[in-house]
Amino acid sequence: MKIKSLFIATLYSVVTVFALSNCSSKKEEVAQEESHDESMNAATEEAPVKASAPQFQVDATFQQQLSGVFTSYVSLKESFVATNSAKVKEAAAKVQESLSKTDMMLLTGVAHNDWMTYSGGLEASLKEIQASDDIEVQRTSFSKLSDNLYKIIKAYGLGGATAFYEFCPMAFNNQGAYWLSDAAEIRNPYFGDKMLKCGSVEEKLQ
Repeated sequence: MKIKSLFIATLYSVVTVFALSNCSSKKEEVAQEESHDESMNAATEEAPVKASAPQFQVDATFQQQLSGVFTSYVSLKESFVATNSAKVKEAAAKVQESLSKTDMMLLTGVAHNDWMTYSGGLEASLKEIQASDDIEVQRTSFSKLSDNLYKIIKAYGLGGATAFYEFCPMAFNNQGAYWLSDAAEIRNPYFGDKMLKCGSVEEKLQ
């Protein structure tokens, strides 16, 4: 009986130690994740962000029209943050509608030629987003859309509004991807709530 009692006591001790060890491991994982998020937030808040002025001097009316495109784009970005494919398609249609209201005749010379190239890229990406129900396929097209919109805002400006150019190094299997936001706060459209705060502000466009 004494041997049996000793065996049971020993077994209980081993199980208890294992449970405590496992719990500690989970806590360490959570702590590491929280530390990562805090580090990313600190980097976003503390890192100096360079501000860029527009490449071209263009009509203020065109800048206001472009600001409308950017506003609708931000709504699209938030649909990706929510990881909602149906809302993404709806928001992409609104970006396309805003884009159709821009008057390229307000641009001349090189500015006009560049717009033809950039806007064509936007149109293609928006059509791709609306043609798919797969959120990851949509995110790939959103990345291309963001790259072209960045070039557009950098070239023409937003007439007083500010855009933040942000980057996630872990998107698309660590290839990395950019997006634009109307705030410095990181809300990752490539991972949503899985890694909402993963990213950093790379540039401020005015």
